[in-house]
Amino acid sequence: MAGDRSPDDWVYVVTDIETDGPWAGPNSMRSFASVAVSVDGARYGEFEAVLEQLPGAAPNPDTLAWFERQPAAWAAATTGQRPVPVVMAEYVAWVQSLPERRMFAASPLAFDGCWIDYYLRRFTRYGLIHGPYETDRLFTGPGLCLRSYAAAVTGLPVASVGGATLPSSWFGDVPHTHQAIDDARGYANLLVTLTSQPRPAGP
Repeated sequence: MAGDRSPDDWVYVVTDIETDGPWAGPNSMRSFASVAVSVDGARYGEFEAVLEQLPGAAPNPDTLAWFERQPAAWAAATTGQRPVPVVMAEYVAWVQSLPERRMFAASPLAFDGCWIDYYLRRFTRYGLIHGPYETDRLFTGPGLCLRSYAAAVTGLPVASVGGATLPSSWFGDVPHTHQAIDDARGYANLLVTLTSQPRPAGP
């Protein structure tokens, strides 16, 4: 039964990224933001950064064309660029300052998580996805896909879950602007909302 569930004492590092293409390495992550939150809505801080392009990388033409129609999002993702190694070192320090246990969360995890893992592996000693023999871990848990979680809670197909199919109040009425910090805050609100939804009774 719902009342028998163990309390969730994890801190979720809800993250959104903005990239100039689909592939980490040939393309670059231009900005990202994380909001640390627990399921009771307590906030433990935010991290936001704009990064320089990777050496030898170039924007994907189709992605760049999309950004040309989103000038505010492009400006937010490219203004105030900082060296990637510096940003990632600061991010690691910020995550390590959070209470344990810590789990990365994104919507969808498969995209945002792969980029964060690539940047962590390339520029720090850590990763998002851990092998079985890695003992020095930045994140405790395996990662949470908010899109899959929302599909499980609502019964909607995973492919259709998003801002158009979920109530805006579930995102705290934070507009999805494709600016990393706005979207991370919205997804953090979504996580808190999803955990408060009624669950079906057990057998």
